[in-house]
Amino acid sequence: MEKQSISQYQEFNEERFTKKVIFNNGHSTAFVLNFMPGQMLPAHKHPGAEVYLLVVTGKGTIIIDGKESEVTETDLIHTGDDEELSFSNTSNERVSLYVVLNKISK
Repeated sequence: MEKQSISQYQEFNEERFTKKVIFNNGHSTAFVLNFMPGQMLPAHKHPGAEVYLLVVTGKGTIIIDGKESEVTETDLIHTGDDEELSFSNTSNERVSLYVVLNKISK
């Protein structure tokens, strides 16, 4: 068993969003993305992996395949490997997302 606290990985940077890896076992990776107001994650895909996101703190806008959706603390989002996603901190507060990437077995 490994026990971690997300708060240890909530590091913010005025220049750009931060990514702090918590676990990586080859088949899945768990990390925290931290955003200051106005920062964003560019649109991208994760071929061969499913993505699960949990809004730990704050709120913002997630865009999946061009469709915008407001998200806030405790919201969960799941995307498939063919979906394009991006995130923007559209609020005046800090945002942390807990993300898990799971490789798809084919």
